[in-house]
Amino acid sequence: MKTSLKLVALFLLFTSTISAQNYKQRLNTIDIQHYKLAIIVNDTTNSIDATMSVKLKFKKSVNKFQLDLVKKDSISGLGMVIDSIYQNNVKVDFSHANEKLNIQAKHTFPGIEYTYTIKYHGIPKDGLIISKNLFGDRTFFGDNWPNRAHNWFPCVDHPSDKATIEYIIEAPNNYQIIANGFQVEETNITNTTKLSHWKTTVPLPTKVMVIGIAKFAVQNIGEIHNIPVSTWVYPQTKEQGFYDFSTAKNILNFFIENIGDYPYQKLANVQSKTRFGGMENAGNIFYYEKSVTGKLEHEDLITHEIAHQWFGNSASEIDWPHIWLSEGFATYLTDLYILESKGKDAFLKRIKEERQTVLNFYKRSKTPVIDTKTTNYMSLLNANSYQKGAWVLHMLRKKMGDALFWNGIKTYYQKYKFSNASSNDFKKVMANISGENLDTFFTQWLQKVGHPIIKPNWIYYDNKVRIIIEQTQETIFQFPLDLELIYSDGTSEIKTIQVNDKSEPYVLTTSGKVTAINFDPNSWLLFELVE
Repeated sequence: MKTSLKLVALFLLFTSTISAQNYKQRLNTIDIQHYKLAIIVNDTTNSIDATMSVKLKFKKSVNKFQLDLVKKDSISGLGMVIDSIYQNNVKVDFSHANEKLNIQAKHTFPGIEYTYTIKYHGIPKDGLIISKNLFGDRTFFGDNWPNRAHNWFPCVDHPSDKATIEYIIEAPNNYQIIANGFQVEETNITNTTKLSHWKTTVPLPTKVMVIGIAKFAVQNIGEIHNIPVSTWVYPQTKEQGFYDFSTAKNILNFFIENIGDYPYQKLANVQSKTRFGGMENAGNIFYYEKSVTGKLEHEDLITHEIAHQWFGNSASEIDWPHIWLSEGFATYLTDLYILESKGKDAFLKRIKEERQTVLNFYKRSKTPVIDTKTTNYMSLLNANSYQKGAWVLHMLRKKMGDALFWNGIKTYYQKYKFSNASSNDFKKVMANISGENLDTFFTQWLQKVGHPIIKPNWIYYDNKVRIIIEQTQETIFQFPLDLELIYSDGTSEIKTIQVNDKSEPYVLTTSGKVTAINFDPNSWLLFELVE
């Protein structure tokens, strides 16, 4: 997903702080296998009628368990009302308070699959956005990130418990319908309603489980490696949208060739009502309405969201503090696509801008990339998760070299596709591929606050440069630093020193008189230079 820091700040005004969830306790109790959501929407009200069938296995015998679902509140009238719950074919008791649905389980045995059928209705408080688009046409768009899915269907609303999902959607027949997976069926029920059935074959986190119901112009733009690629935009922006999203085929091809097989059955790029700049919903990416301009202005946005199909959607973070494994990856993979498609100068421009964004953010918020204290997930959409996460990968690429780096990325993806990983899991893969101990590297860049702030002093005499590198920040970092020595005859050469301490002297033999030194000339280090 992509959004601006200003936009995140605005969302935080309307988003209550979410208590840290003990996801491990529930993960050790139940394992969701499959969701089957039958949902009816209409043009008369914003209320939905739905039946969710949840297939799950218990990891231990329990007499009750918990799903997430927002309950209707009497003040706003928004939220869901439970009509009945059945375990297989037996009606069971339940309680529903705030955002938790507590279900009384009967005779549960570990490892056996049970189906809980939950019939409910209500007006979604969030998650399924029922409104009008910029042209005044009514639309229905899922928008679940980070844990807003439970506003419109019961689930385990955490990325650690993935499941397959299918939707049986009944809607007025003047709309087109898009959802995760492939379309199993489309049937006209009456003169005014249609049924659309979609189904996934691989598990997804709830954050990217969505449907979209609107008036669309749809273009099928071909297949890449047998993956159908399509564009879904409002009819009023048909020409512009078809042009803007035509670039998706090249982007998809780049990532398939460099990372591995595309994880889903289709790639649909959809103009929508998402609150984010782009939202990487699995197989059907939603983009904000005004991203469609007909000028190819948002190729980097499209690239970012397509990259998420591998990292964030398929190989997902195990818990929210590790969100850089999603956003940092998508940011840097976008940079690497720009390097491939637009060249080194465009790439370096982006890298330098991202570094400055990190330095500016540090002045406002001194937090680590792996932030275990923040419980308001929206606030994790910050420069640490995106730009600093990207810079960690950039420095790791320099440390490992291109060939080993890409091998590590491919290996990590293959190991954790359709599953979950922590930052430590990623570190282990890259350490194994590189043959190096990466503990210090990952600890200082991900778990510690800040970056090197260096103050250099140097003097040239008799074909030698004597340099003192002083780190002025509180936490001492260890890093290689490239120095470009500029000679009086206009030539230059690059030498590398290893910085380990707060203040270190270095003596470098030169090939002539040094008149200037450029620090990190090729932009491989996340640091700040002070005079």
